[in-house]
Amino acid sequence: MKILVPVKRVVDYNVKVRVKADQTGVETANVKMSMNPFDEIAVEEAVRLKEAGIATEVIAVSCGLLSCQETLRTALAIGADRAILVETDVELQPLAVAKLLAAVFKKESPDLVILGKQAIDDDSNQTGQMLGALLGRPQATFASKVVIEGGAAQVTREVDGGLETIKITLPAIVTTDLRLNEPRYVTLPNIMKAKKKPLENVKPADLGVDVTPRLKTLKVTEPPKRSAGVKVPDVATLVAKLKNEAKVI
Repeated sequence: MKILVPVKRVVDYNVKVRVKADQTGVETANVKMSMNPFDEIAVEEAVRLKEAGIATEVIAVSCGLLSCQETLRTALAIGADRAILVETDVELQPLAVAKLLAAVFKKESPDLVILGKQAIDDDSNQTGQMLGALLGRPQATFASKVVIEGGAAQVTREVDGGLETIKITLPAIVTTDLRLNEPRYVTLPNIMKAKKKPLENVKPADLGVDVTPRLKTLKVTEPPKRSAGVKVPDVATLVAKLKNEAKVI
């Protein structure tokens, strides 16, 4: 069984994001970048399936700048067998990424695609669902447990009311939640081995995909600063402020 794992390069979750002075986006120059945490969970799950003898090959794929090779090398160090970079300097939006991944899917013919439910930079939570729709394949989102058996995947997913378990036939798309697993620590020997693993570089044009942005970002601003709290003398004053001054969200 072949597994395809899309990964995204994002600003590290420990970094405080700063808005550019011209308000065109967030500052990424000289900022620590890393693999999207949800995608790291997806890579870990794919590697665990390989270690269990269920999967035979794990392919990591990323879309974006040449610097995304660093993120792919991390995926290779975790345990992926090879990697594909769809290189472009165009600002990719979820639909464009889904189209690129759909083209890679048709080229590689994997039995399973595992990716993070969302990226921590834009929190769109769209790519996995769009990919499933473009391919016409079953999908299971927010997975907290995945069991592969008999050409099908049994996925336990988190919903508002608790947990839901569904069964989908392969090939399928699965998006991961935080509770699926805890990614392993990448060791130095595995980092060195990752440098020797194959990494293919292709362009969107090679896949026949137009990645021209469909949405335009007008302005990016920081959230308003939180106002200081106030003390009230009694409960009656508190109730009055809640009724007359508190903002309804």
